[in-house]
Amino acid sequence: MFEGLSTKLTGVFDRLTRRGALREADVAEAMREVRVALLEADVALPVVKDFVAKVSEKAVGEAVIRSVSPGQMVIKIVHDELVAMLGADDSALNLNAVPPVAMMMVGLQGSGKTTSAAKIARRLQMRDKKKVLLASLDVHRPAAQDQLEILGIQANVATLPIVKGEPPEMIAARAMDTGRREGYDVVILDTAGRLHIDDALMNEAARVRDIVKPVETLLVADAMTGQDAVNVAKAFAERIGITGIVLTRVDGDARGGAALSARAVTGMPIKLMGVGEKLDALEDFHPDRVASRILGMGDVVTLVEKAAEVVDKDEAEKLAAKMKAGGFDLDDMRDQLRKLKKMGGLGSMMGMLPGAGKIKAQMAAANIDERILSRQEAIISSMTAAERRNVKLLNGSRKRRIAAGSGTKVEDVNRLVKQFLDMSTMMKKASKMGQKGLQRHGIRGLMPR
Repeated sequence: MFEGLSTKLTGVFDRLTRRGALREADVAEAMREVRVALLEADVALPVVKDFVAKVSEKAVGEAVIRSVSPGQMVIKIVHDELVAMLGADDSALNLNAVPPVAMMMVGLQGSGKTTSAAKIARRLQMRDKKKVLLASLDVHRPAAQDQLEILGIQANVATLPIVKGEPPEMIAARAMDTGRREGYDVVILDTAGRLHIDDALMNEAARVRDIVKPVETLLVADAMTGQDAVNVAKAFAERIGITGIVLTRVDGDARGGAALSARAVTGMPIKLMGVGEKLDALEDFHPDRVASRILGMGDVVTLVEKAAEVVDKDEAEKLAAKMKAGGFDLDDMRDQLRKLKKMGGLGSMMGMLPGAGKIKAQMAAANIDERILSRQEAIISSMTAAERRNVKLLNGSRKRRIAAGSGTKVEDVNRLVKQFLDMSTMMKKASKMGQKGLQRHGIRGLMPR
């Protein structure tokens, strides 16, 4: 989401750090460029003014201008102010109440509210081991209640049985009563949305709020709507009262201004980000990590966490033993490709590595297709079990058959085979060198001579 803003800001700071000694005029010029970049990213004007004023005040101090690396000092100040703007502390969902904890989802129609409700329910049930009940209060949009029921089945989360003709207030009361009687920890109430803010929407949400007394009232805001998301957040905060924000479609081609403005405008933290359409595509919002991503510093902590979610420890140990014995085959390679896709693919991983913005630009210039992982998986899946175990069986006619079966070219099959053989060679060398050898020779010791 922040790619455009990140590119512009890293460009500004690259020029600043190359200058060595800084004058106040240099800082002022850089702040003008930062101001333009933030406005172009759809950040609300009052938020931009406040941000630039705070950074400028700190950045022109004697300690910065006369420091050994003033450019780096300015970047640190910008980073710290970005974190403050986004919310200095990480904000987890509040489940500190007598069960069932009521969680109310509010927002405009089409913001991703219903899908977000299912994502949160799945997350609470799988990660936090909570018993969760989903209830749709949207009696206005056709099939809205059916949609939540289907998502509940997909997420393996219970949904409140639908009673046709029942008003939202009665559904809310029935959901909480069911939650109490059947021992649910959390009841998530998906309220109705409208295409725009109106009194009917607000009054209905207020009545539901008064009935269930939610511990969490989460505003679901579409990051793609830019400045409108800020206006929506302000309206709900004033009329209903919200405890947090869930940003959706963060993986889309959005400019990022909604994320940078919503917290500052409402005073409420962004708690979660929807980073894809799948029900597991939900991330905690960590202000410091997001600030680091915006400034091109990467987000290695999230990358490690994603890897930990995808990689099973026992499986990893078995694979390591197999590699050591020289038994790594194409089935293992396919498994690793699938894990890489689960982590968000090459683009997602690159965005979390420090200084990766330039590498991503080089990848785009070289026409490196993000779908390469899917194509490679298709090639391996088009092989027989024997071929996956023994790559030496792959002669010309077999490669032509595999290419036809996977919808690729023979050159693609050859490229994959070469990649696999190179990986196997490196693994054998690493096994022979051992840990001490790797520490002594590093990655160069694994490269072909």
